[in-house]
Amino acid sequence: MKHMSLKIIFLGTAGSVPTQKRSLPSILIQRKGEQVMFDCGEGVQRQMIKAKAGFHRKMKVFVSHMHGDHVLGLPGILQTMSLLDRREKLDVYGPPGIKGFLEGIRKTVQFVLTFPVEIHEVLEAGAVCEEPEYAVRTVWTNHVIPSLAYALVEKHRPGRFYPQKAKALGVPEGPLWSKLQHGQKVKLSNGRVVKPEDVTGPFRDGRKIVYTGDTRPFKEFAKFAADADVLIHDATLDDDLTERAEEDGHSTPEQAAKNAKAAKVKQLILTHVSARYKDTSPLLKHAKKIFKNTVVAEDFMEIEIPLLDS
Repeated sequence: MKHMSLKIIFLGTAGSVPTQKRSLPSILIQRKGEQVMFDCGEGVQRQMIKAKAGFHRKMKVFVSHMHGDHVLGLPGILQTMSLLDRREKLDVYGPPGIKGFLEGIRKTVQFVLTFPVEIHEVLEAGAVCEEPEYAVRTVWTNHVIPSLAYALVEKHRPGRFYPQKAKALGVPEGPLWSKLQHGQKVKLSNGRVVKPEDVTGPFRDGRKIVYTGDTRPFKEFAKFAADADVLIHDATLDDDLTERAEEDGHSTPEQAAKNAKAAKVKQLILTHVSARYKDTSPLLKHAKKIFKNTVVAEDFMEIEIPLLDS
C-alpha cells in the first residue's frame, strides 16, 4: 500500500551556466507539507512558481558549496518570499561563508525580511538537522573548494499494527492502540503491560535521498550513500573529458554510475549538466553500461517515492 508520498522536483539541472532548457542547480523535496531544497541557483523563485511549489510552507535550504551557481539564488528567494509576506521561519544550512554571504546581502541590498532566517554553518560532517521523522546528514566531498553532499534519511517507522493481536491481549480499541502504534508501551487496567512489539511487525525502513553537489569521486561516498532510494549525482562532463572533470572537481557519468553501483542505490539521476551537451544521450549511455536504472535530470522533472508498507 502506498502511503505518504515524497516528491523530488528538479528546479535546475545545469552546471555553472544556465541554458535555454536548464536553469542553475536546485532540487526541491516535498514531504508532508514541508519543502527541503538542495542548492539554490539564480532564478530559483521563478522555477518554483512554474513548478507551483509555493513560498509559504515550512522550508529548509541546504547549500552544498559557495560557488555562485549554487548559492546566488538565495537573495532572490528571500526577497520574493518577503514581498509575498511570508511569516514562517526559513532555515539555511551551508559550509563556512554562508553566514557572511547572507549578512552581506542584507547590509547592501535594501529589502525588509518579513520572516526569520536562521543560518546554520556546517563545520563538521554528520547529522546537521534532526527532525522527529527524518535527519539530514552530510559528508565533505572532493571539489575544488569545501563542499558538502547531503542525505535526507527518514527514521525507522514502527512495524505494521495488528488489531487482532491487541484485542487478544485485552487492549481496548482507542488511545491505547494509538500509543502502541507509535512505539509506546501501555499498561492495562488489570496491571498487564503490553509492549509495541507484542502487537506490531518489525520496524520498517524510511526513504533515503542523496545529493552529491559538485564532487570528484571519493572513498567515503559509497558508505554515505548506501542503499539510497535515489542518488542525485554530479555528471558535469562526459567520460571523454575525464581529465577536465578531475581538474574542475567534477564527476563523469561512468564515475557516477560506479558510485551508484558501489552504494547499492535503487536509482541514479545525473545532474549539473554542462552547457556543451544539448543532447545528453551520450552521458546516459556511458552511465547505463554500469548502472542500468539511470536517468538524466531535466528541469521540472518530478519523481514520486511512495512509502511502501510491508
